[in-house]
Amino acid sequence: MMLSPDQAEADLSWTQSDPETLLSGLKSAGCSSEEPAEEGEERANKCRSDQPLSREEKRRRRRATAKYRSAHATRERIRVEAFNVAFAELRKLLPTLPPDKKLSKIEILRLAICYISYLNHVLDV
Repeated sequence: MMLSPDQAEADLSWTQSDPETLLSGLKSAGCSSEEPAEEGEERANKCRSDQPLSREEKRRRRRATAKYRSAHATRERIRVEAFNVAFAELRKLLPTLPPDKKLSKIEILRLAICYISYLNHVLDV
């Protein structure tokens, strides 16, 4: 959350309040959980619908769904696969001894930097 310099400190008072004050504020708004289960569920649903969800809360709820997690996992799998393919292609272009030596990703990057520097030197001469 970005704060502008002209915001009054009164706007920030919620960060300094204790849990008891916050809890009593919720109870006075009719959002207590000390009622019987049936009435409590109705009241909780009513309280949720009365108060609009913040952008962060909406995002958290959306990310908690199985569909979202599955889609995220699929995107991550595709990203990692593309990343590994790119390293494999780069590895094919680099001269190493022995030619079939398995290099780590950091070794591939370091070797690529050295090889590019060498090729620049060859072109400059």
